[in-house]
Order: sequence, then C-alpha cells, then structure tokens
Amino acid sequence: MLIRRVRRLLVALLFAVVAFGGWVGGISPAATRIDTLANAAHDPLQTAPASPSASSTPAASLAAVPPTTDEHPAIPSASPDSGTPLTQATPGNPSGLPSATATIQAALDARLERWRVKTGTPGVSVAILFPDGSAWHGAAGLADVKAGRKVTPDTAFPIASVSKTFTSALVLELVADGRLSLDGRARSYLPTLPIDPAITIRQLLDHTSGLRDFYINNKIDAALRGDRSRVWNPQMSLRFMGKPYGKPGTLWHYSNTNYLVLGMIAEAVGKAPVADQLRTRFFGPLGLDDTWYQAAERPRTALAKAYQLNGTKATATPVSLSDGHGISPFTSVITASGAAGSVASTAGDLARWVSALYGGNALGPAARSALIGSVVETAPYRPAIGYGLGVQALKIDGHPTLGHSGRFLGARAVARWLPTERLAIAVVTNQSRSDPNALVADLLKVVFPPKPAPTPATHASPSASAHP
Repeated sequence: MLIRRVRRLLVALLFAVVAFGGWVGGISPAATRIDTLANAAHDPLQTAPASPSASSTPAASLAAVPPTTDEHPAIPSASPDSGTPLTQATPGNPSGLPSATATIQAALDARLERWRVKTGTPGVSVAILFPDGSAWHGAAGLADVKAGRKVTPDTAFPIASVSKTFTSALVLELVADGRLSLDGRARSYLPTLPIDPAITIRQLLDHTSGLRDFYINNKIDAALRGDRSRVWNPQMSLRFMGKPYGKPGTLWHYSNTNYLVLGMIAEAVGKAPVADQLRTRFFGPLGLDDTWYQAAERPRTALAKAYQLNGTKATATPVSLSDGHGISPFTSVITASGAAGSVASTAGDLARWVSALYGGNALGPAARSALIGSVVETAPYRPAIGYGLGVQALKIDGHPTLGHSGRFLGARAVARWLPTERLAIAVVTNQSRSDPNALVADLLKVVFPPKPAPTPATHASPSASAHP
C-alpha cells in the first residue's frame, strides 16, 4: 500500500513538473546513447546533443554500406524566413496560442527546406498539430531519387524505434485487460524464452532487464546485408543476443531485444499477431490509415525509399537501400526488428498518434498514468535520456516533451508531444546522417518565437529635469 501511495505521489509530481514547464528526465550534455537496429561499430550512434537547443535522442541503425565518392551539385539554399513574432495575442486569438496561420506556414516551409538543403536530406515530411485544432503539413525533397518521385504529406517512411511507442501501448492495454501484469515474470507467459527467469514485463518496457541488444553483435550486419530480402523471425534475431549487460533491475541499458521479446509475449497472450492487435486497438480506431506493420502487412500508402549518405558533405550522393520488395529500408532488417521497429507511417499519422497517446484517449486512464509516471520511476537508474515504459521525456528548445525517436540506416524519425502547449510534432526522413530533432527545435522557434526583451526604462538626468 505504501509503495502504491509513493508511486501515485511521484506520478502527480511528474504531471506538475510537466505542467509548469520544468525539467523532465534530463540528459547530461556528455551522455551517450546507442539505440541500434544494427552494428554501431560501423555507424556510430553514441549520440551527443544535435544542437544547443535539441537534446540527443535514441537512434536505430544498420551498419554502413561501403562509401562512395559520387556527388551531385549543391542545391541553392532557401531564403530565410522573416522571424516576425507569430503568436502574439490578437482580437481573433486572445489567448496568444499558436495556430497554423498563413504566415506561420510560410515560415515553417522555409525552415524545412533550409534544413533539407543544409543536411543533404533526400526527402523529409513534417506535421504539426496545433492546440486550436489547426495543422501544418510540410514536405520537401524526393521519396524516390531515381524516379524523381516527390515527398508529399501522404508519403510514409519507416519509423524505426518510434515503433516502440505502439508496442508499449499494446502491452499496457493487455495489462489493463488483465492478460499481463507489469510485475509478472516474462517467462511465465512464454516459458521457452531464452532469458533470465527473473525478468519482468516492466523491466522489458523500461530497459532495466539487462538483456543485451542483439543489434550490438558485430556479426549481425553481415547476416542482414548478405541477403537483404530474407525474412527473419525472432528466434533468428535472438541468436545474436549475447551475454546480459547485468542482472535484471540493477541497471538501465537501451536494448532492442526488450521490445522484440515484448512482441513475442504480446502475440502469446493476445492470441493474435502484433500487426493484427495494433490495427484493431490503435491503427483502425484512431484513423491512422497510412500506418502499418511492415513485417506483416502490405503498404497502405506510397513508401519512401531509404538512402545511405556517405561522408559529411551535403552533396553526398544518396545510395538506395531498397531490396525491391516494398519494405523500407529492406526486408531483413525490418523483420529482424519485429516489435522493436517494424512500423511505417506518415508524419501526419505520427503526430495524431502522440497527441492521442499522451494527450488523448488512445489508452485508458490507468494505462496512461502508468506510461507517463514511469519516467519518474526509472529516474534512479540514471538513463542517458529520461525514459519510462517506452516513452522518452526530454526538453527540446526549452519545451518539455514526451515521445520517441528512431533510426535505421537510411531513415530517421521523431514524434513529440508538448504537454504544456498541447502541441504535437512529427518528422520522418529517408536518411540517417542528420538528427531530425534539430529540425524540431528549429520549427518550434517559429511556432514559439522568443519574446522580445523588455525595453529598459529611461530616467531623465537631474540636470535635464524641468523646472517650474
């Protein structure tokens, strides 16, 4: 009973911190993270802050393909926006809350194109849902470079580890249904799992299980790239798991193995494939019509190809990673990822998802409280980024956010909910070199421009004072 009361107190404290714009689950500037869906030795993902205003976030990747020296001509930079304050209170907007006005949309379009050109990104799509119900959808660049197919708001991208937000939500719903217990032993639901019998569902969700990330194994890249069209299963991935990082409940370490295992358990207790359960519980009811589980479903809309950009120049030639089977980046890495990273989606669907997940009714009250409160409960483990049951909590450009990010070789995505401002933003790209959190921070500067400094009061000198 005492433990429950303490948990409720901690959850209330977290909501208070978020509501008043306080620091939530911060990250040390020197902290590093690896969120791999592949070998970090070839494509390092020890992430440092992307910019002074955007904390670093997890990233999932596949090892780099051999470098190429081909380059294409630089694209002219977009003209900068005016920087005019856009959220001042007006007679039509007395609250001063941001809205998708024509002026804001033009400024956001310019910032988006400027980031795409500066980073050499082949294609990018962004969606922002404003608190008044209006929205902005920005798209720039190419979804298929060779074919010249442009990115549109309806273009989907692989979202890598942002998929974990869906898996976490599914598990929490199974808990609410009484089919799972957060503190139940994972092996009690699937006795054949090759993991420590002490590991709980909660420890899988918040990365305190100690299970080693199978994508860290330096042998998996060759296996995945050797036949990119091969369909993997969870047992194949688990063969690359290796020795645990430590005993369950003694440390925090991000591991894709946790969510691969959670997918297996969800299928066992839910008595249906993860893809079917996600569609029944979330994709369908929430109208996420352009979102699907790539490992088991056909594309629901046009899918962007993933590209490797070798080197650091913005003029680097994009190298397609497609295996020709309509899965992005390619079949082996998606199917090996399972519930850790198999979802593809549009920016618009992702923005609607995080809005419903953290600020709406995607989950019942108990499940949502457990999700958000978990960030506080995991804090004693000192994760590099505030992390709970499949949710990151960090500040971007001074704004506390909840959400997740992800990275494959050839694709990066981020989806964030700003609880104080009740605004959702999502970015999806078909490159893995540049962190889209930097773009999120830049766009938020347009939506929430800095307030002008107060004009210092002037005081007349005694010698200049008026006399009667």
